[in-house]
Amino acid sequence: MLDVPWTAFNASASACSPLIAVVSILLAAATIWLFLTNPVTVATAVNEGEISPLVRNLAQVIYAALSGILKYL
Repeated sequence: MLDVPWTAFNASASACSPLIAVVSILLAAATIWLFLTNPVTVATAVNEGEISPLVRNLAQVIYAALSGILKYL
């Protein structure tokens, strides 16, 4: 049995929660942006069952957003 105090687990879980929330919000926003700006790619990906164009466009949207943010820093 692993003898780890619950306080250590609670501290690490509460430290990871904001990071998970930020990543989830970022992915949700990028997906909504992709639905609004490139609906043909999304419809084609859903219709054919091929998600690689969708993932590629999602990565491009996230990259463009991050590079735009980093320009100001």
